[in-house]
Amino acid sequence: MKANRMPRNGTIGIFCPSHVANMDHYAPIIAAIERLGFAVKLSENFSKDTHGYAASAEERAADLNSLVADDQVQMILFSGGETAVELLPLIDYENIRRNPKLFSSYSDGTSILNAIHAQAGLITHYGVGAGAFFDLRHYDYMQFCSHFVEGYSVERFIRDSEWRTLSCGTCEGALIGGYTSLFGLMLSNEYFKYDKDKKYLLFLEDNERFSNVGAVVTYLSFIGQSAFMRNVSGLIFGHFSAHVPEDLLRYFERFGDKYKIPIVYTDDFGHGSRHAIFPIGMNAMLDADKQTLTFL
Repeated sequence: MKANRMPRNGTIGIFCPSHVANMDHYAPIIAAIERLGFAVKLSENFSKDTHGYAASAEERAADLNSLVADDQVQMILFSGGETAVELLPLIDYENIRRNPKLFSSYSDGTSILNAIHAQAGLITHYGVGAGAFFDLRHYDYMQFCSHFVEGYSVERFIRDSEWRTLSCGTCEGALIGGYTSLFGLMLSNEYFKYDKDKKYLLFLEDNERFSNVGAVVTYLSFIGQSAFMRNVSGLIFGHFSAHVPEDLLRYFERFGDKYKIPIVYTDDFGHGSRHAIFPIGMNAMLDADKQTLTFL
C-alpha cells in the first residue's frame, strides 16, 4: 500500500518519538519547510519532557495517532534520538491502514518505520528526518521531491557519491532496513514480521560516532545468523565515516562471499551529509557490477 503524494502546498506533521524538541533548534527547520511552500503542524506533545529524555510513550504515540487521523496532514516527519521503540505497542496500525500517510525518518526511526510497514502494509521511507531541513542541501531536496511531491517521479536511485562494489552480482527484492543495530534488534520484535516466501534487498547504515568496526561486525553477524538472512538477496551499506576503514570494507567482502549476495557501499545515505531515501517495502533491483539501483 502506497500513500498519496503531497500537493506542493501540503501539510507536514512533525512529532518527536525519540527526544525532547528544542524549539531553538526546530525553528529554522520549520521555517525552511515553510519557505518551500509546505505548511507545518506540530504535534501536541512536541516539546514535552515528561520522562526527562522524552514525553511519555503514551503522549508520543497519541501524537502519532492524532497526526494520522488528521485529514489536513499528508506526511508525518520525525527525527532520531533514542527510545522510539517504546511506541510500537501503542501505535494504532488500523488507523494507519484507514488513513495512509507518507512517513519519513531515519536512525531511531528504524523501529517505527519497519513496524508500520509490517503491521499496516504501508510503504514507509527511510533517509530524511526533520533535521535534514536545518541545512537543506540540493541533493536532499531533490530526493524529498522525487519520492513525496506531486509532479515528480523516481525510477532509479540517483547517486551523489562514488559507490564501491564489495561483492558482485545482481539481485531483486523488497527494500527493507535502517540503522544497523536497531534493525538487528527488530528481528526479534513482535511488531516486525516478514514474508518467508519473499526476497528482501537489505539496506543498512551506521556511523563511527556511534559504532566502531567491531560493533558493526557484531550487528551484521547477528543479522547473518538469523532466519531472516535466508530471504536476503543483497545488501547496500551506507555512510560510516569520511574515510571508510579498509577493514570494514574487507569484512563486507567476506560477508558477501559467505552469503553469496551482491554488496555495495555508498555515502549517499545515513548519518552523513547526504540523505537519500529508501522506500521500505518497495521492490527494487540492485546491479552491484554497474552500481545501479532501480525501483520496480
